Amino acid sequence: MSQIALSRARLPTTLEISVTDEFGEPHRQAIAAERALTLYLNRREIVTLMTLGAEPEALVVGYLRNQGLLECVEDVEAVQVDWEVEAAAVVTRHLPEDLEARLSQRTVTTGCGQGTVFGRLLDATALTPLPPTRLAQSVLYRLLDNLGAYNETYRSAGAVHGCALCQQDRVLDFVEDVGRHNAVDTLAGRQWLEATGSEGEADIFYTTGRLTSEMVLKVAQMGIGVLVSRSGVTQKGVELAERFGVLLIARAKGRHFQAIHADQRLILDAPPPKRPGDRDAARARRKTSGARG
Repeated sequence: MSQIALSRARLPTTLEISVTDEFGEPHRQAIAAERALTLYLNRREIVTLMTLGAEPEALVVGYLRNQGLLECVEDVEAVQVDWEVEAAAVVTRHLPEDLEARLSQRTVTTGCGQGTVFGRLLDATALTPLPPTRLAQSVLYRLLDNLGAYNETYRSAGAVHGCALCQQDRVLDFVEDVGRHNAVDTLAGRQWLEATGSEGEADIFYTTGRLTSEMVLKVAQMGIGVLVSRSGVTQKGVELAERFGVLLIARAKGRHFQAIHADQRLILDAPPPKRPGDRDAARARRKTSGARG
């Protein structure tokens, strides 16, 4: 890979403010940062992202990668972030021939922070179904336990999502940001810019956010066949997961989960013991999740 002129414009992910609690007592509270960053590709304004500001260079490269506006990291000459003007400038050797057509049509997705998918990317994606990745229940439980060591910003300030690239129960890379789409883009950018070792190794993607069409599409583009979330799933997310061969694990908390497209892929090797009332509790969870959806 040729040398990329890369700024290192990392900012703190939290800041402290004064709050008053329910007893009228003042104290200091950490909150998540949220900063606007306008992305320019060869001087062409692309989008404004709202981000923590932890890894802006990886975020913008990953965003362009996942939008199909960058084909390979070798095309990138420079990534420069200037927080004084809230701008990120990416300089590349090549641009897609249909760039203007792509930028003229965008789909506003359900991702936190109003993520966008340019140029009918959904219809244009020429992905073949991924090879089926098998997942053992015991591996899923170990992975969920291991992920408990992360979420540093969330634990101190809340208001953020976390995403992780995993190889079975091992966490290869973890990122937090104000939107889950930012976190997955940052992971994709880090794969290219920092050679994290997750490229080609990760077989499970974890997110704290909903399993929407945008998340399924981005994970499929990264070649990962299992998508796990502690949250729920959307109709379009289910449809795309079937199209691309992605196993979905939704509402994964503790020893509970809901597997979608799991035929011959989910190995039930560690079923938790059933206790009196478990069936009624499961029905209540399904009823509650249906009402919220």
